[in-house]
Amino acid sequence: MAFPVVALVGRPNVGKSSLLNRMARRRVSIVEPTPGVTRDRVTALVEHGDRAFQVMDTGGIGLFDEVLLKEEVERQIQAAFLEADLLLFLVDAREGLTPMDQEVAALLRKSRKPVFLVGNKAESPAARAEAGVFLKLGFGEPHLVSALEGFGVPELLDRVVEALPPEGEERASLEPLMKIAVLGKRNAGKSSLINFLAGEERVIVSELPGTTRDAVDVLFERGGKRLLAIDTAGLRKRRSVQDAVEFFSMKRAEKAALRADVALLLFDLTQPISRVDQSLAKFLVDHYKPVVIAGTKWDLAKERTRPGDWEEYIRTKLAGLSFAPISFFSVKEGFHVDETLELCWDLFRQSRLRVPTGELNRVLREAMDTVSPRAKRGPKAPKIFYAVQPEVAPPTIVLFVNDPGLFSKDYLRFLQNRLRRDLPFKEVPLRILLRSREKVELPAREPEKKGRKGRRKR
Repeated sequence: MAFPVVALVGRPNVGKSSLLNRMARRRVSIVEPTPGVTRDRVTALVEHGDRAFQVMDTGGIGLFDEVLLKEEVERQIQAAFLEADLLLFLVDAREGLTPMDQEVAALLRKSRKPVFLVGNKAESPAARAEAGVFLKLGFGEPHLVSALEGFGVPELLDRVVEALPPEGEERASLEPLMKIAVLGKRNAGKSSLINFLAGEERVIVSELPGTTRDAVDVLFERGGKRLLAIDTAGLRKRRSVQDAVEFFSMKRAEKAALRADVALLLFDLTQPISRVDQSLAKFLVDHYKPVVIAGTKWDLAKERTRPGDWEEYIRTKLAGLSFAPISFFSVKEGFHVDETLELCWDLFRQSRLRVPTGELNRVLREAMDTVSPRAKRGPKAPKIFYAVQPEVAPPTIVLFVNDPGLFSKDYLRFLQNRLRRDLPFKEVPLRILLRSREKVELPAREPEKKGRKGRRKR
């Protein structure tokens, strides 16, 4: 990528995720006092002064993981060493120097990359006074910060920017052209897809459900276009959530969907569609997100089924997404992955279209000629005067009516389907809002002033 990479490294629980969140000015990594919460290389694009760079959070070095992912986590850390232009070595200023800090220092000396020593959790004068002990690590005097309170972080960012390699001419934009949230229940193949798109192992792939806990942002290029894929935690029923980490993972997945342009809703073709899949679909419908429904692991299912059989089943189970396109792919075989990504592009473009007001009202009149609105109650008839499209992403249609309370949900659903059919929004959610038309009353006319002979004065 065009952006320099700054990796945060250190033993578990020294505040790497908190520092990433502080630098990015938003919650990117989960912050929990449980060692080993961060497992993948979680990245965020940070802008400071006139420079932009990626900050990469890594799992704690020396981690003993309760689900035996130690080797995978450490492999991700080694990959971060290779990719990074600068390493920020975090230590805990409150706890002081530990044997594990010395082990991390030995690994960093082998990396042959520039290293800044950062003493985090230095809120108190006592912690700052004892920071000289870290000189034993051989990386000079630590830069003292408090990721929790923000103390020392702006100065740290100044030092980071000064140490970055020269800015490349190829940098075009801070923002990717499209952000895709990859959603699904546990073990649906989300991380495998992200790694395939990125062309490298960016997130841990394991048969153990729940391996990904953060919403992991992965910048990648495909066809010369910069994209952002957001790998989210695998979801399960809320009553099955066991601890705070899983709770925040679920919340992070929902937030990832909200900030994405398109959602890729994955389900395992070897498993039936579950209530979790249906809950995810409802969340996306309720928030008007364009969705590609994607069946994964086609290599395992193709011998037993046909796409046509699945399509009817999907439409029945995910009725609220009857307009969303369906795709089937296999990361293992590389089958239909690029075509699925192209569907995401199609939805991205559809959600940003704006139709002329004249065309919109022509389609609206034809729909009303087919089925006229009927009052939900009382003798007063519902009337639609005209429509406008004030917003895109999602396409939003505002209907000016005599009384919004007179229109039934069934009629609004009919209009939504008809407008989607006849306008270029065939596969994306369409939001319809009702507004009462304000009465336009002309000001009272002043009496005419007449002259002595009854003539109007000029």
